[in-house]
This record gives sequence, structure tokens and C-alpha cells, in this order.
Amino acid sequence: MDSNNSDEFYKKLKDQLADTSVWPAKYMYKFIVPSIPEKTDSISTIFDGLGAIIEHKVSSKGTYTSVSIKVTMSSPEAVIEKYKEVGKIEGVISL
Repeated sequence: MDSNNSDEFYKKLKDQLADTSVWPAKYMYKFIVPSIPEKTDSISTIFDGLGAIIEHKVSSKGTYTSVSIKVTMSSPEAVIEKYKEVGKIEGVISL
């Protein structure tokens, strides 16, 4: 995603989150990542110290891992910041 599309996407997401929730609020992130321990560990590290509940589910062939994270976030901006941090990990798909 190029920078302009990324900026538009995050602005739209921020507006939707602001309109649909009262903050702080519980939020669930879902990511798909190649089943490489360093990548799944990197995602988990981003949410350290937030009291997040993190679940990993490996695909039937073991190629990919689904990472679900349930965490209370303080604001739409905080949600987006975590998406941007995880987005720096190569091969991660945000759902």
C-alpha cells in the first residue's frame, strides 16, 4: 500500500473507530503471518505490557499462523499506531 492509500485507509479507520466505540475500548486485532517464530514473537512483543490476550493458530499445512490479539486500547489513534508497528514486520497481513 502506498503512502497516500495508507493515509486514507488509516483516516477512514480512525473515523469509524471513533464513531462506533467509546474509548478506552476492547479491540481485537487479527494478523496472518508466515509460521516463523521470530515473526510471531515480534507481533507479541509489540503488545507486551498491555494485558493483551494473544492466541496463535497454525494453518493445517503449517505454512501460516493466525495471530488474534484482544486488548483494551485507549483511543483510535492507539489502535492505528499498533497496526503501523505490526505493519513493519515483513510478510504480515492485517485482517
